[in-house]
Amino acid sequence: MSEPSIDPADLPFFADDDEPQEPAGRVRSSFSLNGHQNKESPQERPIHVVPEPTEPDNKLPEGSAFTADHGAGLDWVVVAALRKQAAERLGRALGDSDGRIDLDDAAREEQGRAVIEELLQERSEDDLTAGRTVFSVREQRALAEATFNALFRLGRLQPLVDDSRIENIMICGYDQVWIEYVDGTLERGPRVAESNEELVEFLAFVATRSANPRSFSFARPVLHQRLPDGSRLAAAAWVTSTPAVVIRRHTLMKATLDDLVAKEMLSPVAASFLSAAINAGLSIVVSGPQNSGKTVMMRCLCREIPPWEKLGTFETEFELHLKEVFAGERIVHEWEERPGSEEKGTDGRPAGQYTVAQGLMDSRRFNLDRQIVGEVGGPEIWAMIKAMENGSGSLCTTHSKNAEATLHKLATCAGEVGIEKSVAIEKLALAVDVIVQLKRKIVPVGDGGTRKVTRWVSEIQAVQPGEDSTGYALTPVFVPGPDGRCVPETMPEELRQDLVDHGFDVDAYVAERGTIGRAGVSQ
Repeated sequence: MSEPSIDPADLPFFADDDEPQEPAGRVRSSFSLNGHQNKESPQERPIHVVPEPTEPDNKLPEGSAFTADHGAGLDWVVVAALRKQAAERLGRALGDSDGRIDLDDAAREEQGRAVIEELLQERSEDDLTAGRTVFSVREQRALAEATFNALFRLGRLQPLVDDSRIENIMICGYDQVWIEYVDGTLERGPRVAESNEELVEFLAFVATRSANPRSFSFARPVLHQRLPDGSRLAAAAWVTSTPAVVIRRHTLMKATLDDLVAKEMLSPVAASFLSAAINAGLSIVVSGPQNSGKTVMMRCLCREIPPWEKLGTFETEFELHLKEVFAGERIVHEWEERPGSEEKGTDGRPAGQYTVAQGLMDSRRFNLDRQIVGEVGGPEIWAMIKAMENGSGSLCTTHSKNAEATLHKLATCAGEVGIEKSVAIEKLALAVDVIVQLKRKIVPVGDGGTRKVTRWVSEIQAVQPGEDSTGYALTPVFVPGPDGRCVPETMPEELRQDLVDHGFDVDAYVAERGTIGRAGVSQ
């Protein structure tokens, strides 16, 4: 037991300096906000898949990039209780039940730290009075920081989100956590709650705390939310066997087409074509399977847009983050969808709901040069088609396996708002100029089940109205080469001069096509 002479009111719970070693208490290792201490670069760290641990505790697999210092010794039941008490007390202190008032983040967090210190002091005083074991100074600091993290950050998930090497965090229940790194490494991670019920309750708390509050409940069992650092969170419960969560961190925020060339996602000639297409004002759809790099490609394409143009982005959750990409150097308006409440308005829709389609319609009064939709997967396609018909070079992404399937996928989306497929195809053939198709593959590396994720541009197709029964015509400007990456095939004459005028290196295109043709691939 710690020395009873310590005055709880004097405990520096949030101090930055290193305190002297305290007597052993309940905490077996210090709490770390940095998650793990392995300083190896992704290239130096062995790429491997760690087998599922057999021990049902916080102990991590041998060789994991995470250390047992990831809050392994903290009493997380105490942290969860302190977080609930702090949230209630903060709400009462600020006159708002969930702690959200007209204070900036810094002021609200400062108040939150004071509330947490107050709770810990009260607990220490009660323990002293009752003759129970008192948490040491080190233990109280750890509890204070963990409670603060749970109240204002992502709790036990925060160290994972803070790790720049991590691209995806995948949770299949509170104790089944997988970490995917930017280099394709897959590792087991630490548990993120003490039970599935605690995990769901915490996610519901996080949902209501955001700048754009959302509901996560039995009535609304799916959550899609942007996190404070810009990461995207998707969660489901009640309709899944265990709570399912995926957090996707955004990497390559300021990547360029040249960076993608360096990563061998596409050739310099293909990059020249896409740059010219953007500058020529062509409307482009970027398609591909999940996690194939569509958002990164969109950011790279947007960096090719002339700096004087005014941009508008429209997303279900902010992912493009063009304001950060351009760092205040150009005009960017950002729209984010809002799901609304469970109450219905007079029009039968959720009260307060605001959709991507509404944002696209409303943006017509904002003098935009380009409208950029993060993802099209539903009724917003009709507003997107109207935007593309303006001829200013709008962009969007969608999920599809190839360029031709992309047109049919978008036509199916248009059917959700009552548009006949033939009409939708006709409109798309007139509005869309180019489809950029991405691919993703998990490649085995060496022995022992290691793997690496590779991504690349597989084809670029020009879209035009068709005279046959399909209603459209696709011209394969770039097709899959021997390794699957796109290579030159056919340049539409109606695009050639316009693209050349906007910087396209047509001579390099012809030369590369001839080389590939001699190799027997295409001519």
